[in-house]
Amino acid sequence: MTTLSSDTRQLVDLAQARLVPTYRQRELILDHGQGATLWDIDGRDYIDFAAGIAVNALGYGDADVLAALQEQAGRIWHTSNIFYSEPPLRLADELIAASGFAQRVFFCNSGAEANEAAIKLARRWATRQARAPERRTILTFEGSFHGRTLATVTATAQPKYQAGFEPLPGGFRYAPYNDIVAFDAAFGDDVAAVLIEPVQGEGGVVPADPAFLHFVRRRCDEAGALLIFDEIQTGMGRTGRLWAHEHAGVKPDVMTLAKGLGAGFPIGAMLVAGDVAQVLDFGSHGTTFGGNPLAAAVARVALRKLSSSAIQDNVGARAKQLRDGLAALNTRLGGVFQGLRGHGLMLGAVLAGKWTPRIGEILDAAAANGVLVLQAGPEVLRFVPPLVIREDEMSEGLDRLERALVSLPSVPAA
Repeated sequence: MTTLSSDTRQLVDLAQARLVPTYRQRELILDHGQGATLWDIDGRDYIDFAAGIAVNALGYGDADVLAALQEQAGRIWHTSNIFYSEPPLRLADELIAASGFAQRVFFCNSGAEANEAAIKLARRWATRQARAPERRTILTFEGSFHGRTLATVTATAQPKYQAGFEPLPGGFRYAPYNDIVAFDAAFGDDVAAVLIEPVQGEGGVVPADPAFLHFVRRRCDEAGALLIFDEIQTGMGRTGRLWAHEHAGVKPDVMTLAKGLGAGFPIGAMLVAGDVAQVLDFGSHGTTFGGNPLAAAVARVALRKLSSSAIQDNVGARAKQLRDGLAALNTRLGGVFQGLRGHGLMLGAVLAGKWTPRIGEILDAAAANGVLVLQAGPEVLRFVPPLVIREDEMSEGLDRLERALVSLPSVPAA
């Protein structure tokens, strides 16, 4: 166990006394970073396999992001949506071009807000359809995660996130993920939209079967329901494509973004196709800070860089290095993992049975050994490093993870 310095101890004590205890944070104070490496206030360094939960896609200290932020900060920070400013207009145009399906964008501040907007849009769309104006149900999937507002936590088909917040809003139905028969049975005449992650993140890093996504698309088309892809975690190049739905070749009617879109600066977006884009008309929805010029200026840089072949080539190379490294580690330690799943640099390592109850110990030991790793579900280590992570940083992070595993009691050394 690392002994905390007096400065770290003081700040941890302050956090524990002053913050609402909604998070179980590790006792370290991160201070600055470069690339995929972070340092705390005591000078200890960490290889970052977490990226702020898939947010810091360009890592830390990116010169282009910093220049965009500083330049815009010297011009205007906020206007309100009663007036235009240039950065969100440019960003909207660039996102639409990059999406391959959308005609309009709604900007907000987070993924939950983007999904909330999508839910409202789907309900409003349904009221305008002559064939079934009574539709209200949003169909989502077991294991999903769509946000923490009351509507989006209801859309999140995981009871542990909903417990104690009842009564939950009505109009949501759940089906098993990747189960065509069960989905078809759940898809009734009252369904206004299907909301789905192309890869479930909190649910354990589980990719959608392409055949399943094609079937969902077909059923939505037949019924006149909307298909909404939640690409909040999977978008912006995370899976090796700019959008994760490209792996299946299925296009949505609506796509929600956040996390990597701002490369660490808070921003969310809802992209909408065709006539659907018209139904949220004047006064029907809004947000004070949506389309903030600072956030939009940063996101323009993020979109340009994360769309580049250089980033996508790095994602492919580092994803292979991560998979190969975890497989080799697994062999040396006699079976820590029972499998790996995901796309690109969104990878889940499913713990073997005897390791599952020790996932908290693993995360603590990893941090103590200088590598930051996440959990996804009760048995999965989630790896979502910055997309700019270098080969040497990946290698060092894997070495530190192995040292962490070896440091735990009753784990055989390599």
